[in-house]
Amino acid sequence: MFRKNYSVRINLPGGIVANGDLYAIVEAAETAKVGEVRFGTRQELFCKVADKYGLRFLDQLRQAGISYEANEELYPNIVSSYVTEDVFQQANWVSEGMYKDILDGFDYRPRLKINLIEASQSFVPFFTGHVNFISSPTGNYWYLFFRWPGTAELFRWKGLIYSRDIPRISRLIEEVVAASAGSPRLGGDGLFAEVQSRGQFVMQTVTEELILPTFSLPYYEGFNRYGAKLWLGIYRREEWFPLSFLKDICLICQQTKIGQLYATPWKSLIIKGIDQSDRRLWDYVLGKYRINVRHASNELNWHVEDLSEEGIGLKRYLVRQFDNEDIRTYGLCFAIKTRPGSGMFGSVVIRRRQQTQRNPRAASERYDILYTRDFNANSREYILFREGLEKATLGTYLASLCKYFYELQSESDLISHAQYRSEKEEADDGQGADQVLQCRHCLSLYDGGTCGICGAPGKDFILVDKARLQLLPIAATFDATS
Repeated sequence: MFRKNYSVRINLPGGIVANGDLYAIVEAAETAKVGEVRFGTRQELFCKVADKYGLRFLDQLRQAGISYEANEELYPNIVSSYVTEDVFQQANWVSEGMYKDILDGFDYRPRLKINLIEASQSFVPFFTGHVNFISSPTGNYWYLFFRWPGTAELFRWKGLIYSRDIPRISRLIEEVVAASAGSPRLGGDGLFAEVQSRGQFVMQTVTEELILPTFSLPYYEGFNRYGAKLWLGIYRREEWFPLSFLKDICLICQQTKIGQLYATPWKSLIIKGIDQSDRRLWDYVLGKYRINVRHASNELNWHVEDLSEEGIGLKRYLVRQFDNEDIRTYGLCFAIKTRPGSGMFGSVVIRRRQQTQRNPRAASERYDILYTRDFNANSREYILFREGLEKATLGTYLASLCKYFYELQSESDLISHAQYRSEKEEADDGQGADQVLQCRHCLSLYDGGTCGICGAPGKDFILVDKARLQLLPIAATFDATS
């Protein structure tokens, strides 16, 4: 008889899971002979269950009041930066209670990806959703940036959204998108007009544009102090969390009165509110399961597609190369993309080329390297750096791209940029025989006017030695994501 596995996804709205709910999930999974579970890039939980235990497992989840999807992906999890509060930043007005009130207001299961993000943090990606709410300088009001499914272009809503209206306006946006069959022909203005015709909202005028912080991934592992308490971050190299380990964590949380845990977009787990006197309990359970909580930083700044063994293997291979060459990666975020249409977060993307040949092995071993404009990890615009590379050469080209990133940050480049900004009109006559003007965004050469590849203005070209031109990218591309 044909057997299959149930691939089960359990949403943890906002990345928050009550300790009692996680314990119920763990107990149901134990009954179904599950050994390990994973967390996902949208702060959800995944597990695989053998066919003969599947129905029983799903029934136990239903009895515990836990929503799930089995072998389907219709209802993406709501992502939030709730996990960052207190431990990575202190928001001006966004509080844990506010996150909870907004999340509790969702009385339906969204089919669009919704993000609820505080503007000053850089731990949780801003624009990986279709409906992206970002806190504004005005208390209790949020920017709204909408992205049609399958496209990369963002439309900023014409007003700031009141916190209590977030669930309702999200639902109306979803209704309009569904009525248009997901087609972007309606456009941002058309969507705005249609949603406004269906409901009245308390909105504030947008008086200043959103300014995002420079991307800097905080170290999210190990024991860390905040105030009089500790928080613990747990990352797993292979992404799997042993079920027995999670059960012991739940028991410690119950014993020490910790009510909830937090899943992160980096597929890790964070526990807040640990008393200094209880650290010995956590040290014990980490030691019992040989859990390492001090991985190298260049291993933590990666985004890999969910449930992708190929992606994990490639990441492991590249991290080893980075370690061998002692490559600095601070300020960068790497993503591995092996599936068409998967939206990945990163300032540098390693994209497997899709099979165009009859020989699947030959096609699967070729990769493209892309990077975002200005290496902004929250950008959806990608520039093609190298294409059709073999796996063995990826490390070399990634090292070159990392080098270029730091050269852009160096003081000499900033001075050169400022100098030639004011002399751009005389650039062609003034450059030396061994130097050329090159676009600081996509590295194309100056040919008068705007950049022919990425459209940057002439003032964004800098003087560089011809010896550095091996870094010239091949073309620009724009990533259409799910």
